[in-house]
Amino acid sequence: MSQAVSPIDLSAPATSPDALKRRYAAMRAENPRLRVRDAARALGVSEADLVAVRIGDGVRRLGTRWKALIEGMPAVGDVMILTRNEACVHEKVGTFGDIRVSETGGVTLARDVDLRLFFTKWAHAFVVEEELASGLRKSLQVFAKDGEAIHKIYLREESDEAAFEALVGEHLADDQEPGLLALEPRAPKAAERPDSEIDRDALLTRWGAIKDVHQFFGMLKDLGAGRTQAFRLAEGEYTVKVPVHAFRAALEKARDRALPIMIFVGNQGLIQIHTGPVENLKEMGPWMNVLDERFNLHLREDLIADAWIVRKPTDDGTVTSLEIFGEDGEVIAMMFGERKPGQPELEGWREIVSELEKLEAH
Repeated sequence: MSQAVSPIDLSAPATSPDALKRRYAAMRAENPRLRVRDAARALGVSEADLVAVRIGDGVRRLGTRWKALIEGMPAVGDVMILTRNEACVHEKVGTFGDIRVSETGGVTLARDVDLRLFFTKWAHAFVVEEELASGLRKSLQVFAKDGEAIHKIYLREESDEAAFEALVGEHLADDQEPGLLALEPRAPKAAERPDSEIDRDALLTRWGAIKDVHQFFGMLKDLGAGRTQAFRLAEGEYTVKVPVHAFRAALEKARDRALPIMIFVGNQGLIQIHTGPVENLKEMGPWMNVLDERFNLHLREDLIADAWIVRKPTDDGTVTSLEIFGEDGEVIAMMFGERKPGQPELEGWREIVSELEKLEAH
């Protein structure tokens, strides 16, 4: 979770690797709990740059053979995986398995390491060693072309460190020189077309003909509609707008009823999924947290701009999601009742959704 960053006035500009490294060290000395994402923002650089300037000092650069790297992860055993976006952090403990990837991406389908991988968005990777009060922490960290963190894999006591080092040894890059990265700014999101230009009748007809939830994205692309734009146009037919605190309410209801749910959190390069119950919920400032033994979620509720209940017809019956979005229209997180293809939606989840539709705004 983000920590407050107090300004540090150092005369050296943060435009050279050494100066950036010194300024970051000074910030960490003042605030040992400072998160690297927040430090990077305060210094006006990317998170990947803050890692890259430390190459040779607890950081090793890896190559970009993503398929082979992921395929080698099962040997490492239990790890903690972390995926985040601006408003939400998703952490799971588990072992990689059931890996189905190509050179451009794929999936891992182990229950506790359930990922959707988009390798075309991956650009930089490092092994990072950090000295913490609890001891040395090792992680594998992947970044996008713009320096945004895509995915982090942390070793635990139970991890096979020798297997991890053997895998790292196979993937070390030839270039181990510290320095700022040649980053590519992320292309701006295309402006949404006016609602009046979207064929609402065609949208509703196509929506009603969906057989599988994975057809939804293709439908939007064909019709030139944005995700929340489609939700607006289908409101009253397939969607219901709900208050932004609906996600918290759904977590609380699922906890109280011991109902297994699915929570999806992603960014441009990866989607990470939790399947199972949630038990220990705790509010800390603007953050709503799930603090379970093998699953943590940290959600900035103040960054939620919109929340929607969305129903999609499938061959297995209606599938219902609760989806939350930021001010920029990007998905923050999605929640479903636990299910697998071929199985109907849990009745307990439908009951929760029905109650969410009756929520009033705070």
